[in-house]
Amino acid sequence: MYSYSEQGFPYPYPVADSEQVHAQPARAIAWIQGGPLAPNLQGYVTFTEVPYGTDVLVEVTGFPPYRPGSAGRQPIGPHGFHIHDGTTCEIGDPQDPFKRAGEHWNPTNQPHGNHASDFPVLFSNDGYARMSFFTNRFQVRDIIGKTIIIHQNPDDYRTQPAGNSGKRLACGIIQPWEA
Repeated sequence: MYSYSEQGFPYPYPVADSEQVHAQPARAIAWIQGGPLAPNLQGYVTFTEVPYGTDVLVEVTGFPPYRPGSAGRQPIGPHGFHIHDGTTCEIGDPQDPFKRAGEHWNPTNQPHGNHASDFPVLFSNDGYARMSFFTNRFQVRDIIGKTIIIHQNPDDYRTQPAGNSGKRLACGIIQPWEA
């Protein structure tokens, strides 16, 4: 038996009472700002707690043009995209920015590819990327204050400890979001 939302959409899980249906979900947002390597990059990532996990939505513009890898050079794009365990988006070294944003957030000490923070790569379409996905690896309250990093290269989901994603192009701090 399904329970139904106010809009008439079925919830595919049992709901104990109408209070749960009408409760405001926990939400967070990170405003993304590019650094010296991608100054035009900007956008946001939202996190919304839903039954059994968290919905993540990212929308970003200003990506640098795609460049395929060649002669031992890494490609530029698609872009690695992760939660990092630091709490600042201080640029620091302009040639290697956002190092103080820390490393990949890994609360269960898993090898890379299985971090709670290992997100799908972002594909830029003429400088614009938008993606939505679901994860059951964390709740919104677990990530408040952490950072989001967008990298120059795609994540290979194998190389330890961070997937060989290259330099950090942009950063944002995850904060509670009350709409």
